[in-house]
Amino acid sequence: MSTPTGRRPTQLRVHLLLQDLQPQFAAWLGTPTRARGYPPYAGQHALFVEVAPGLAIHRIADLALRAAPAVEPGILFVERQFGVLEVHGDRLADVEAASRAILDGIGAGSQDGLAPDVLYSDVIDDVSDTHAVIVNRTREASMLLPGQSLLVHEVTPALFAALAANEAERAAPGVTLVDVSMIGAAGRLYLGGSPRDVARARAAIDDVFSALDHGRTTG
Repeated sequence: MSTPTGRRPTQLRVHLLLQDLQPQFAAWLGTPTRARGYPPYAGQHALFVEVAPGLAIHRIADLALRAAPAVEPGILFVERQFGVLEVHGDRLADVEAASRAILDGIGAGSQDGLAPDVLYSDVIDDVSDTHAVIVNRTREASMLLPGQSLLVHEVTPALFAALAANEAERAAPGVTLVDVSMIGAAGRLYLGGSPRDVARARAAIDDVFSALDHGRTTG
């Protein structure tokens, strides 16, 4: 196998293992856009990785798919600065094998990535009809309804929006996953629902990010 060359070593920015993909988030991951490959299903397990330089993601994909042929790539995307890979599978052991192969292949540990940095989080209650219309302008389903509460959340690195979306839905299955953006400079999440469900979803996001920070400081 050839050895990658270049001025910069591969930097692991994000390494996220998500167990038990939730129904709405799994369906969103399977939407047919330029970044999507093999669609995942609810209940599967997924690994999300972001690296720099961007093209290094192809070496990451090769490491994962050779080590664990049973996993499927759902996202393989090279954007301006970073590369993003998502692989998923029915068996957690297969996804973990892909994870180990990636980390071993680039000489990194799972804690070597960046910590989530929440740039903004807010809940708007009793959304007006015109506000709902403008939020839904590009939606064909999973729409925000007038009178619902709207949670907006922005975080870096962008892939942490995937974790936020999945854990929010796990904690509050009644919320509507309106939109997720998890590739680029920052990740953004829009959730709609009752005030109680949205509050539960927001608390779950706060808890999972706090747990990540605690794990870094004590690990």
